[in-house]
Amino acid sequence: MKSFARLLLCSFLSGLSGAVASLAATPPAPPNVVVILSDDYGYGSLGAYGADPALVRTPHLDRLAREGRRFTNAYTPSSVCTPTRYAFLTGRYCWRTSLNHGGVANTLDPLLIETSRPTIASLLKQHGYSTGFVGKWHLGYGTAPRVDYTNELKPGPLELGFDYQFAVPQNHNDITRVFVENHGVFGLRSAKLTSVPGKLGLDAPERDDPKTMGDLTARAVSWLEKQAGRPAPFFLYFAPVAVHELVTPSAETQGTSKAGPYGDFIHDLDRSVGRIIAALEKQHALENTLIIFTSDNGGVISGGQTGASKTAMDAGLKINGALRGGKHDIWEGGFKVPFLVRWPGRVPAGTTSSEMIGVVDIFATVAAIVGETKLDRTTTAPDSVNVLAAFLGEPGAQPLRRDLILQSASGVYAIRSGPWKWIDGVPIAPKGKKAPAATGPKAEQFRPRLVNLSEDPAETTDVSAAHPDVVKRLAETLRTQRAQGFSRE
Repeated sequence: MKSFARLLLCSFLSGLSGAVASLAATPPAPPNVVVILSDDYGYGSLGAYGADPALVRTPHLDRLAREGRRFTNAYTPSSVCTPTRYAFLTGRYCWRTSLNHGGVANTLDPLLIETSRPTIASLLKQHGYSTGFVGKWHLGYGTAPRVDYTNELKPGPLELGFDYQFAVPQNHNDITRVFVENHGVFGLRSAKLTSVPGKLGLDAPERDDPKTMGDLTARAVSWLEKQAGRPAPFFLYFAPVAVHELVTPSAETQGTSKAGPYGDFIHDLDRSVGRIIAALEKQHALENTLIIFTSDNGGVISGGQTGASKTAMDAGLKINGALRGGKHDIWEGGFKVPFLVRWPGRVPAGTTSSEMIGVVDIFATVAAIVGETKLDRTTTAPDSVNVLAAFLGEPGAQPLRRDLILQSASGVYAIRSGPWKWIDGVPIAPKGKKAPAATGPKAEQFRPRLVNLSEDPAETTDVSAAHPDVVKRLAETLRTQRAQGFSRE
């Protein structure tokens, strides 16, 4: 009898051991992915990156930094909007397209991304993800030379892997003045057009600028709520219009900062991030969601239709921190951006990384998370590097990314590598136009220059003559990577 009991116990323990082993061998559920790509949001404009709390407060963004990882050496591939958005979605530098001069897509331009090109959305969709896009698109619609917003807007995000879109077609202040939902203008009543200066005159509900951030956030939250209870993981690309001109803070934030309307608009952005986090918490999805927050380029420090950024700087806000320049420029202030990653249990909380990474690297990194570690660089994300080790805080002897190519709004190229930044100084003109003259306030950007950013973060001193070997190496790398169809090894 005792022998039989022992046999039963051994059998039970053996089965239990096998069940535990099987459970341990089961791969963890793939995370939900939320990427928040803010607009013109500078490196020094949030608390976690040194913004003065007496001027602006960003508690929700600071929470992401506190509960995740803050990158201090993250770059956009361009110092303007469209090229960065293209690079994020495709893992490819935008200057490899017809938009090779550093500019942006116009409101009436066709879709810049070929529907045959893999995107981060189409890749995740192949892995069973539900995919949604809400916010600023700025990549065109359709195939005709000029978009007709009274007709079907196709191809667009839905042909690039998204299940849903609710978008501002180009910019916060674009001439459409409408939202686009899926394949058409939201609420379009007829094909009738009215003659209104500065507008297309579409017969559809017009965007209310101070309410636009709230409207977009509500759509994003609604889409997230629809994912509750579904077995599939989800991917949300949320692209707020803040803090791009027009600077139009909501009624809820107006007057809440000491940096004027610009600071108030920063508060709108932070509130939107908070609402996204709250929606994830409500459906118990936050703990298995990878959240990435960043910006499409540096902040505006001169010009602007409302002059709000100047008012903020006069109040003491260092929009791009201590960096030189801002949006449009070849200087660091145009490219170095806040970059926050939160993924509980995987990304170490409350940590900082100085690893050089790019917004273009989100594609390959997310691909690696879902098991796609060997992307064909001839067809998929040719300029995107897997920087998951940097996300996870895993030590490495070598930098994950050896170099990174940047391009200003004037088409000037630069290449970052280690402490070095080589600026080729050659502007590129759009087809049929003259290249910018190497005179005036931007003249310095149109001259070759080598900078050691470790020793000269303000980019004041050209050290080309002292390091001809570095100039030769970086100039050759830049030429090679521009000539071939990829930069990823």
